[in-house]
Amino acid sequence: MTGGNESCTAGPTSMSYLTCLTYILEEWTGVEYIGDYLSYAVYILWLLFPLVVVFVLPGVIVILIYISILLLHIYKRKNEIKEAYSHDVWIGAREMLATLWDGHGRIWHGYELHGIEKIPQGPGLVVFYHGATPIDYIYFSARLHIMKKRRCSVVADNFVSRLPGFKILFDVLGIIHGPKEACVRTLEKGHLLAIAPGGVREALFSDEMYTILWSDRKGFAQVAIDAKVPIIPMFTQNVREGFRTLGGIKVLRSLYEHIRLPVVPVYGGFPVKLRTFIGEPIPYDPNMTAEELAAKTKAAIQALIEKHQKLPGNIFRALMERFQTQKKED
Repeated sequence: MTGGNESCTAGPTSMSYLTCLTYILEEWTGVEYIGDYLSYAVYILWLLFPLVVVFVLPGVIVILIYISILLLHIYKRKNEIKEAYSHDVWIGAREMLATLWDGHGRIWHGYELHGIEKIPQGPGLVVFYHGATPIDYIYFSARLHIMKKRRCSVVADNFVSRLPGFKILFDVLGIIHGPKEACVRTLEKGHLLAIAPGGVREALFSDEMYTILWSDRKGFAQVAIDAKVPIIPMFTQNVREGFRTLGGIKVLRSLYEHIRLPVVPVYGGFPVKLRTFIGEPIPYDPNMTAEELAAKTKAAIQALIEKHQKLPGNIFRALMERFQTQKKED
């Protein structure tokens, strides 16, 4: 092998830093023409870069969630003395998290919330379509807290409670995972409660046609009947374009049905326009059965989708909507 390393610093002509580095690597590794291998590797990385990005961006949301958890632990540490004398030591923490997530929604998605005036002053059950991630609900609850100083609890899947570090989020934000009696108690205390009847199955296996996957679920309707509260339908435009899944792969669907864990990869994180629309509340009717109320709620969600979502969903169109200046009419 030639002593190219010496020529990096000697001789009348200077050699580029990259060329010198190539010579050094060849001497250290004993591999000739390593520069060609490096060029090929760079080309492969450039070729796969878009693919890497769409799977890495969802990790940003996970990082923000754990930043939120870290901030809550810091907040708790600084307020341990106040906890003994305050009826709710977490008021400041909720303000902090609402500001953090609302800021992210404004900057990344130009997030808008329409129809907030339709939410009743008292308790109510917010029922929404579940996108690939619940990011739209996070933005909704943050905006609701900032604009109305109202807290909205949410029903989460059981596996979420088992994620490391999430217990403090459950305690501070009022996240529950059932049973039905706990949901009724939350509403009877005068709080808002949100639920996506489609759950993880709808999140992973719905598609750009925004197919509602509720099966025959009616437990949420029975909760509203038992608590004697209205149901408030909610839908977020382009939520399926922000994040998508590989739920169309049949083997992944079969695997989920066997182990009931979200093993389907999520990709995206695109800065598409997100607008959440609140529909007309469905009032409590003692003469309506759970089956009838569930069907009426599903029809209300479907009507919001048909009114506010262009089908099939298109990522490029949703990105272009992000940069339009005019606001969407309710």
